[in-house]
Amino acid sequence: MSDVIARIEGRIGCLTLNRPKALNALSLDMVRALTKALTEWLDNPQVLAVAIRGNGKEGPFGAFCAGGDIRFFHQAAHAGDASLGDFFTEEYRLNHLIHTYSKPYIAFMDGIVMGGGMGISQGASVRVVTERTKMAMPETLIGLFPDVGGGYFLSRCPGRLGEYLALTGSMLNGPQAVAAKLAEIALPSGMLEPIWQTLTTSDFENAESVERWVLAQAGALTPEKLTPQAQIDEVFGLSCIADMLAKLASASDEWSQKTAHALRQRSPLMLHVVLAQIRRARLMGLADELRMERDMVHHCFHLRAVMDSETVEGIRALAVDKDHSPQWKPALVENVDATEVARFFVSPWPSDRHPLRDMR
Repeated sequence: MSDVIARIEGRIGCLTLNRPKALNALSLDMVRALTKALTEWLDNPQVLAVAIRGNGKEGPFGAFCAGGDIRFFHQAAHAGDASLGDFFTEEYRLNHLIHTYSKPYIAFMDGIVMGGGMGISQGASVRVVTERTKMAMPETLIGLFPDVGGGYFLSRCPGRLGEYLALTGSMLNGPQAVAAKLAEIALPSGMLEPIWQTLTTSDFENAESVERWVLAQAGALTPEKLTPQAQIDEVFGLSCIADMLAKLASASDEWSQKTAHALRQRSPLMLHVVLAQIRRARLMGLADELRMERDMVHHCFHLRAVMDSETVEGIRALAVDKDHSPQWKPALVENVDATEVARFFVSPWPSDRHPLRDMR
């Protein structure tokens, strides 16, 4: 059975991620399969809307997508494999296609929704979450940055929540995701199968009626704001990482202590890069922001030799050797060189040869 099941059922283009043992982590083949189906359905009058879900180990739903296949990133970087660059180019094109899709695209974000899973759901016109949703952009833990348009959608969260989620990789549940403007509606997970069944068997009048019907579901869970929103705004509105850490260190409450501990575990270099990313992205359109991310991800693997790449080291520590002891260079945020941070935002390509040059 394919890792992506693409079928037209009734008036709906149905996409099911079907790699449950890997929590539906995206491979290049999966990115291509999703792109192919979405492109074909754009001009198919039978398809009024698209719905996407992930298969869990027990069947439909229960897990959406844990992100990109980071072990592949590690292997490809060491091998100098050009398909690593192809993966990010094609993944970001898919993210852009979803954000700009002319038909309703309904994402059922049940279970784990991280990294690349956010990339294929945040551009949806209707984002459905549940009480089982575990949503995060945890890339700083592996020496990467929240890509797949993360700069674009996180920077548009209320207040300084974008900086907080991007830098710490903190996880949100379904009701919190709605309050963070990262989902439209939180529904009990038990409702998803009947909703999917009705979507695929009903003769909807038009595309808008599909969206309206999903959003009108009774029994939605109440949005749940992150309790320290005022603290988040105060700390993560500061001008630099060192000031944030100093502010957190001067407080004795549990949230401040946990947040400082989380930041100290991340790559110091990439914390600086991510803060700059979110603040630049706040003023950018989607296509320009994705082009910036394509530049950044190239630098994650090529700015330094492979053995000195923060991303390669972060993946090694978390997913390959699993010693959870990355050797970051430098080891402290105070020792990061501002010129190295700035280099992440210089494109390695002239504008007329950029891999994403034709995106609008």
